[in-house]
Amino acid sequence: MKEVNIEIANDQEKDKEPDAPASDLKGSNNGEVSKDETSIVIIAVNFRPKWPPSHYNAGNVPVMDAEWVVVPTDHGIEVGRRMGRPVMIRMSAKALPPKVERLASTHEIELYYRNLDREKVARDVCTERVRTLGLSMKLVRVESFFDGSKVVFYYSAEGRVDFRELVKDLVKTLRTRVEMRQIGIRHETKMIGGIGNCGREFCCTSFLKGFDPVSIKMAKTQNLPLNPNKISGICGRLLCCLTYEYGTYLELVKDMPLLGKSCDTPAGQGKVLRRDILRQTITVVFPDDTQLEFKNSEIEQHRLQQKKKAKSSATDKRKQKQIKTDKPNVHSPKQKRSGSKPGQEKKKPERSTASKDNVGGLKDRAKGKNKHNKGRGLQSKAKRNK
Repeated sequence: MKEVNIEIANDQEKDKEPDAPASDLKGSNNGEVSKDETSIVIIAVNFRPKWPPSHYNAGNVPVMDAEWVVVPTDHGIEVGRRMGRPVMIRMSAKALPPKVERLASTHEIELYYRNLDREKVARDVCTERVRTLGLSMKLVRVESFFDGSKVVFYYSAEGRVDFRELVKDLVKTLRTRVEMRQIGIRHETKMIGGIGNCGREFCCTSFLKGFDPVSIKMAKTQNLPLNPNKISGICGRLLCCLTYEYGTYLELVKDMPLLGKSCDTPAGQGKVLRRDILRQTITVVFPDDTQLEFKNSEIEQHRLQQKKKAKSSATDKRKQKQIKTDKPNVHSPKQKRSGSKPGQEKKKPERSTASKDNVGGLKDRAKGKNKHNKGRGLQSKAKRNK
């Protein structure tokens, strides 16, 4: 074991390049470092061959390449092997990954390989019993805890499976607790692994931790052909990578006209035939069946110019209306002499007529009184003469 440690140390001495430069530890805000962040060394630990690695905080443990380490998991401690080079990064203190507990001993490494052999035996026994009982289920993976307290069997099936007899047989044979977990087709593909249409390893197998919902709308937004063979993965579901650039396409297409809608262009009114979202170009077909390609910026500029023209024409009409309403009225010569306004001149005749009527009434009353008084005077004279 000492010779192995010496070989690993010599291999590490050859690689004298630093894992992370000091400049990478600075914050994004002009070199400022947040008080809530700390610098840690992240390493990738692989628990089983062909399994996706998990990341841990190396802490103060001097972990070398291909070194065996003991790390905490959801079901207790596990022994894994470091893969790749360590990376020094800054992370928030509230979201730090779990730390590596220590380097694994020789005994723990031997237990690790015994555990692998135990998983192979459990897989063979389970496959045989499934065939014997005639259960419609497919065994995908077998995982045994490091301390041997439980063995978990992952399987896929179209419906519910009655595996009570199977569990009894497995418990008798393996002499440990047994758990059966049904998984979907995506998780099955993640556990098995493979090469995708792009020629690289499956995203779910290599780095994806969960599955985001994928819809056909994402493929339509990205102008992808709606061919199931091209937009579906090995699992038969839509590609997980459709979600990677969906947000970017939504931002780019936000200011572009819709397909099949009428569009006002510098060459006239037309109908949107095609859109190239990444190049930001639009192909418009006109009534005479001619097709022209415009940049989205050109159409936006033309639309703004049309808005400005419409606003200017509206303001001109308002000004013309104001000019018509604000024209001075022509005064009559009488109004000019008196200096009165037309509105006042109309009111004066009404007042004058009313006053004339009042005056006429007063005069008639005065005449009646005078006649009455004259009659009285004549009567008094006649009495006196008698």
